[in-house]
Amino acid sequence: MNVAIIPARGGSKRIPRKNIKEFCGKPMIAWSIEAAQKSGVFDRIIVSTDDEEIAEVAREYGAEVPFMRPAELSNDYAGTIPVIHHAADWLISQRAKPDYVCCIYATAPFIQAEDLEKGLELIKKKNSDYCFSVTSFPYPIQRALKINDDNQISMFDPEQFNVRSQDLVEAWHDAGQFYWGNIDAWLSEKAVFKSHATPLVLPRERVQDIDTLEDWRLAELMFKINRV
Repeated sequence: MNVAIIPARGGSKRIPRKNIKEFCGKPMIAWSIEAAQKSGVFDRIIVSTDDEEIAEVAREYGAEVPFMRPAELSNDYAGTIPVIHHAADWLISQRAKPDYVCCIYATAPFIQAEDLEKGLELIKKKNSDYCFSVTSFPYPIQRALKINDDNQISMFDPEQFNVRSQDLVEAWHDAGQFYWGNIDAWLSEKAVFKSHATPLVLPRERVQDIDTLEDWRLAELMFKINRV
């Protein structure tokens, strides 16, 4: 059995009510729920939340909210892995132990059903603990700069100044969309960013973190362009 778990707590600070704020015509979380539904690979789609309004919106779009997340897993410091572990434990207590669990972020409007399908194929093919989406940095991270308190510039790695861009190792980052994992990996709370994880590469035009209002505006513009 494959289960999607969508973590969606109610206490977003930088963008209040972010998980259900309208994004291009729908509550943000609706895009994640609908992608999971369209993929056809899940037996159950569950939203883990501590918020009754989020639960109501999730049910309206076809997800289950069979439990409310406890307060100790709903604060600003609660990590994703313990939240998924909690949901997996609940499923096991209901005699519904899954084989694979996919954590899907509630703020991932660029997520595609096809990518969820590919992720499941990859984790099985590679026999990995996890499979998650990544994309490349648009600029060499070896040339990154820092600004000190006196507004002065310095390089993080000055030795890379004279190295040609094409000779620098390409760097990747988490796309922040979904994380397939086998049930044992989630239950043992294995770290995701390790060699036992397989990446699914996404194009940069389908990846955008949404942590600030500036991010939100940029994401809406990118979303509309991608839909043309």
